[in-house]
Order: sequence, then structure tokens, then C-alpha cells
Amino acid sequence: MERVEATFIKYFSNSNRSKGMNKLRPRTKKERHRISFSTGVFVGCTVALTLALILLIRARDILNKAGRVQYMESMFPLYSLFGFIVLHMIMYGANIYYWRRYRINYTFIFGFKQGTELGFREVLFLSFGLATLALICVISNLDMEMDPETGDYKALTELLPLNLVLLVMIVLFCPFNILYRSSRFFLLTALFHCICAPLYKVTFQDFFLADQLTSEVQAFRSLEYYICHYGWGDYKLRQNTCKTSDIFNTFYFIIAVIPYWSRLLQCIRRLYDERDSMQGYNGLKYFLTILAVCTRTAYSLDKGTSWKILAWTFSALAAVYGTYWDLVVDWGLLQRQSKNRWLRDKLLISYKSVYFGAMVLNVLLRFAWLQTVLNLNLSLHRETLTAIVASLEIIRRGLWNFFRLENEHLNNVGKFRAFKSVPLPFNYDEDEDRSD
Repeated sequence: MERVEATFIKYFSNSNRSKGMNKLRPRTKKERHRISFSTGVFVGCTVALTLALILLIRARDILNKAGRVQYMESMFPLYSLFGFIVLHMIMYGANIYYWRRYRINYTFIFGFKQGTELGFREVLFLSFGLATLALICVISNLDMEMDPETGDYKALTELLPLNLVLLVMIVLFCPFNILYRSSRFFLLTALFHCICAPLYKVTFQDFFLADQLTSEVQAFRSLEYYICHYGWGDYKLRQNTCKTSDIFNTFYFIIAVIPYWSRLLQCIRRLYDERDSMQGYNGLKYFLTILAVCTRTAYSLDKGTSWKILAWTFSALAAVYGTYWDLVVDWGLLQRQSKNRWLRDKLLISYKSVYFGAMVLNVLLRFAWLQTVLNLNLSLHRETLTAIVASLEIIRRGLWNFFRLENEHLNNVGKFRAFKSVPLPFNYDEDEDRSD
């Protein structure tokens, strides 16, 4: 060990022992108690505000009032955006917890700079903080009364959802070192690569983020609704005239396709760079999904028989193809000749029933789109049903994330690096190199 240290210090640290030892033995990231405390406070606030919202709805019998439909049509799509984001962040926090518990080297796989990656506590802190702010806005809007003289709603409270979105955007793009700047810039860089696909060479974090975006289609549609609702002045009367516009309905298709199109272009770029035919088959999966999303959207806007047949056909093909790809390629399961029958040779979770249960749950959640073409009457508002299906897809993505990284950790199916457990402990410090 001493000879290895001496060699590394001589050739990789310019004989600077302190610098070399900092790279070979980097400090472990300290857990901050104030993060745990703040997360607990926000969790308590979220639970309390949720309970207050339920009691407010029941005490005022809001569900049976005439304004219920108006609220669901105009305000619910605004606040559902935060619900999708918070749910996805909570699932990601749970993923980090279990990746660490089963020693999946997610920081190396994603290429995080050592010591700057977010732990599950930080992710939950951000998610429940956002949930608290969103619930405060919901209760404020629910308590709003219309001005009897003008027939308008007060702009101050009607603008609360827009102000919260602007606050999130300001924090996300803030160049100052507040709220995990390195992690925000890492996210923005990967997001920029997804938007500019196929101009950049695809890395693991790029296509992993693009996969996350494909599960947030309804969130992108909510952002489109923000532009329409506030840009056209519907918020002044708390009404929804967006879906009567051909422009809005056209972009309703385009917005839903963008995440899948970006992922398809990434597959084409990898097919060109790596000459791997599997990327072509993967691209076909996203092409079928684009057709399925377009036909289902068309059917939701025009309940015609031809659209229903097309929606059934392409949705079934995309769901079956996607399920096979999830289980066999992304998770590496269903190997008949493996030591663990119908699973794979290497498993990190000792209970095999977890893998079989995850496969069954993935299949069920993959076919959540059935409610769109079956027209199930569940006594729920259309916006509520849409939000539930979108939430189920986010939960499925969170489940997919864990087993996808487990398979990458054990088998390197992405073919970006050859590794299994622990990388070399080289801590590349950009600031030190610049000073040299």
C-alpha cells in the first residue's frame, strides 16, 4: 500500500503528498443534522396541510357545490404539476436509499463529482419543501371567493401557482451557490443534452434523465396549460377555454411526443456511434410509444371508432414491447438457464420474491393506459383520473430505476464502463487543477 501511495503521489500529484492523499483517501460526506430536522419539519407540515385540506373540503361540502367542476377544470391541472414533481422526487429519494443499502455504486454510474451528490435526505428535504409550498397555495385558492361586483377572481391568489412555478425556475437556474448548485448544474447539463439530442454523444446520465422525462408527459402538458391559462387571461374568471383552441390541441400532441422523440434521437446517435443493433431495436420501442401516445390523445379528443382501434393497436404493441424490454434488457431478468431460474445469475436482493413481484407490478402499471380506451366509469372527474394514471407511471418509473441501476452495476449493460463494485479512489478536483 505504501509503494502504491508513493507511486501515485510521484506521478499523479507532482510529488505533493497532501494533495495525493486527499485524492486517494477522500473525505466521506458528512450527514448534516439540520437537513434531517428540516426534512422532518416539512414532512410534518405536508401531513398537517393535507389533513387541513381534507377537513376543509368536508366541512364546506365543496365536492357537492356547483363550483367544483369549474375548479377541477381550471385549477386542478395547475396544481397537479407539483404533485407529479414531488412524487417523482420522493421515488428518486427512495431509490437513493435502497441503492445505498444494497451497495449499488450509483454515484460512479451517473458520474457525480465525489462529495457533491445528493443523498436521500437532501432529495426528501427538497420534495417535501415544495409539497408544503404547493399545499399552502392550494388551500389559499380553495378559500377564494369571487368579487360580486366585477365577477373576477382576485389576481393575487389566482397567480399563486404561477408564482410558485417561477420560484422553482429561479432557484433551478440561480447561478449562486444556494441549494446544491453543483447538482442543479449537473441536472441542467444533462437536460440540455436531452433537448439537443442527437448533437451530443450520449452518456448514461443523459439517457437515464430522458427516460425519466418520458414518465412526466402529463407534467409537460400542465406547463403548456400554464402558458394558455395565464397567457390568455383565463385566470381572471377561473375558466378553461384552452381545449377549445386548435393551437392548444396541436401542441397537446407535440408536448406529449417531445420526451419520446428525444429518447429516440439518443438511440439513433448511439446506433451511429457504437454500431450496436440493440439501440435500433430500442429506438423502435420509442417510435411505437410515440404512435401510441398520439393515437390515445386523438381518441381522448375525438371519441371515434377508428381512433379507438388505432389507440388499442399501437398501445398494445408499445406496452408489450416496452414490458419485454424492461424485464429482459433493462433489468436482465427472465433468463431461463440462470442459477436463479427466470431471474439472473447475480442478484443483490436475497429475496427472489421481490424480483417476481416487481415484474408483475411493472406489467400491471405498464397497462394503466387501458382506462383511456375502455372508458371506465369510476365516478371520478376526468382530470382526477388523468392525474392518477400519470402518478402510476411515475411510480412504475421509480420501480424501474432501482432494478435498472442494479443490472448496470452488476453487468454493465450500458457498456460505458467496465466495473462491478468500487471504482479507483481518484478524486479529481477541478479547482486544484486550475490553481496549478
